[in-house]
Amino acid sequence: MMRLAELMVLFEARYPAEWAEHWDRVGLVTGRPERSIHRVLCVIDVTPDTVADAIALKADLILAHHPLLLKGVSSVAAVNPAGRMIHDLIANDVALFVAHTNADIASPGVSDALADALGIVGRMPLRPAKFPATGDGRGHGRVGRLPVVMPLREFAQLAARVLPTGDLGVRIAGDPAKRITLVAVCGGSGDEFLPQARELGVDVYLTGDLKHHKASDHLLEGGPALIDAGHWATEQPWLAEVAQWLQKEASLETVVSSVRTDPWTMHVYGNFAR
Repeated sequence: MMRLAELMVLFEARYPAEWAEHWDRVGLVTGRPERSIHRVLCVIDVTPDTVADAIALKADLILAHHPLLLKGVSSVAAVNPAGRMIHDLIANDVALFVAHTNADIASPGVSDALADALGIVGRMPLRPAKFPATGDGRGHGRVGRLPVVMPLREFAQLAARVLPTGDLGVRIAGDPAKRITLVAVCGGSGDEFLPQARELGVDVYLTGDLKHHKASDHLLEGGPALIDAGHWATEQPWLAEVAQWLQKEASLETVVSSVRTDPWTMHVYGNFAR
């Protein structure tokens, strides 16, 4: 058991709010600092399903990656999904804490958990963090090596197997036979770091939310092969890592949500060859 105020000190030490992007909204969203915390539910997204999950589990706190209230609001009336979730959280005395871009650049952070899942070793940031988060391996994405060289097709199959991609699988751009050893990854949406992947001369860059024109231009400019494993699937490994950290540092009961909050639910093929 730990008071929420004490737990917030731990969160702030690991994921300082000042590391978050200027547009981001992190920290405590609902909850009383004096509240005692016994059980924590770790989620990527705050959705009606994950809120219902927290209530059913009798969780005292939801630790979320994506902000529920990213844009400014003038009302939290229960007339839209966000308002209804806020009311459900308060009515059931469930606190909500968000660690987003400050957890992305932390070390260990979201991309470290992704790299761990893929077996990538000897890591450094894809784009090092700037002040005030400079140093100690912090930054966006990670670059490292695979323990063994493998073809792009095999690495993509590994990613589809160890990441929770479900029926969606992964998208690949590049020669399936290309030998892969130096790998860049970024959890979530990482197309803004395509220039860094090219500059570092990696063999493949794995992330989510890659856009058609950016990917096409990247390849025309001689950039490395690409794997799009999806936004949610590339961030979800962080939940197990942060849950384990909470168990160790705060002796709290932690649960990683089993609710799949990826908005994409199915991949259907037509009559064309895959």
